[in-house]
Amino acid sequence: MSSADEGTLLRGNKALITLGTMFAGLMAFLDISIVNVALNDIRANFGTPLDRIAWVSTAYAMANITVIPMSGWLLKRFGFRRYYTASILVFTAASALCGLSWNLLSLVFFRILQGLGGGAIIPTSQSVLFSRYPEKQHGMAGALFAIGAITGPLLGPSIGGYLVDLASWHWIFFVNIPFGLFAAYTAWKHIEQPSFVPDRAPVDRFGIALLTVGMVSLQYVLEEGNRDGWFESTTILVLAIVAAISLIGFISHELETPHPVVELRVFANAGYTAATTLNFLVGTAVFGGSLLLSLYCGNIMHYRALQIGRVFLLGSWIQILIFPLAGRLVTKIDPRILMVLANAGIFTSLWLNAHLTADADVGAIVKPLFIRAVGTGIGFVPLTFLAVQALPVAQRPGGTALFNLTRELGASIGTAWMSTMLDRESKRAFTFMTSHVDAYSSLVADQASLLEHGPGARLADPQGAALAVLKLRIDQQALLRAFNGNFLMLAFAFLAASWLILLMRKPKMGATVDTKDAH
Repeated sequence: MSSADEGTLLRGNKALITLGTMFAGLMAFLDISIVNVALNDIRANFGTPLDRIAWVSTAYAMANITVIPMSGWLLKRFGFRRYYTASILVFTAASALCGLSWNLLSLVFFRILQGLGGGAIIPTSQSVLFSRYPEKQHGMAGALFAIGAITGPLLGPSIGGYLVDLASWHWIFFVNIPFGLFAAYTAWKHIEQPSFVPDRAPVDRFGIALLTVGMVSLQYVLEEGNRDGWFESTTILVLAIVAAISLIGFISHELETPHPVVELRVFANAGYTAATTLNFLVGTAVFGGSLLLSLYCGNIMHYRALQIGRVFLLGSWIQILIFPLAGRLVTKIDPRILMVLANAGIFTSLWLNAHLTADADVGAIVKPLFIRAVGTGIGFVPLTFLAVQALPVAQRPGGTALFNLTRELGASIGTAWMSTMLDRESKRAFTFMTSHVDAYSSLVADQASLLEHGPGARLADPQGAALAVLKLRIDQQALLRAFNGNFLMLAFAFLAASWLILLMRKPKMGATVDTKDAH
């Protein structure tokens, strides 16, 4: 092993391992969002009721978030080469089966398999890069992983839109096959772990059962809660209780058992805990903000899915250039300074979103998205770097898995929170606005008269049509006010969490890594 590779846990062709890992990670992250633009086509193809088609996304998310926290334990048991290759092959085979699905039930089942593979790929890809790159190159390793972690979900809608328009919904799954096969080949052929000794400790079956039940229940509540009226639904209420009991029991059990499936003791490290908590809030802000902006473009600006995808593409492309730059800077200057700049960028973007109007042009919509892309591009690498460097080598695979889990949870909670608040705030704004509108005021009378004698003159009931149009205008204004208020709420909630940077410690660079401690 060359001097440049001292301190690495893995050996093998660095360039090919990196390329294969980036392909695998990008596939897994893309599939979190790429399917959303094809749901209407899938529903039409299968003749599926509107209230059931969401299971195509929900099934993947539930499987994904269940397997992520177990990845550290699985790596210790099976090793990087076998576990990573198997995960990629499961994901690739499931992708092919999804494209060949014959009804909704088969597609949902195959999406669960795909989610199990994809959930394993996400943290393992990051662990592979950090384990193959020497300590002084961890900034670049984090940057390479970040290209898939952040750009995948953002570019998924636009890529999915193009595939559906040019071919059919089946190709959003088939496109994974060549990349998956290449990634699996490079993983099996080139990843070497000479010091690996399989962990033969007893399997924590009770912990796995509690984790599975708890995470599946929690993800279902987050995905379906807003559609079902939250705790007005008996199913949501019961599953929320099940999730709470299971996850509390899981935490208690994992802290007591001598062979835990998830090493929760990493949270005793204050620096790691601060970075992981901020990672959760970044997921909440970025993905919650992206959901709001997507809904704003569709409901206020009346953009089509492909147009929305182009907006995100125009606003997010800069990240591909920023991630490598951040990877270089993170080992040259204090990464906490980069985090301050990143948080300022994310806050500014949400603040600008909170002041969008119904007359905004594409430039006004893209500008805050671009600033948010710059902020996340600057911040993702140092945040990951601070979390990983805070842990001893032996705890990094498990710590990396939990770090990724918090971002996924933040994204799920952020989207569920913003969906709920948008619905509530739009109704509240509508009630407030209509309470201040007098049907007999001169302004309303003038507007109604213009509509009656203008567009509504040829209708059977001009007065009723005029009032309906006025109600629609109030609806739109109420919805716009709700969008602005939610962006502002998200901005200040994120800003309030920035104090966590003070708890992070500046990494000590140049220290020799003792690989013997890794096992």
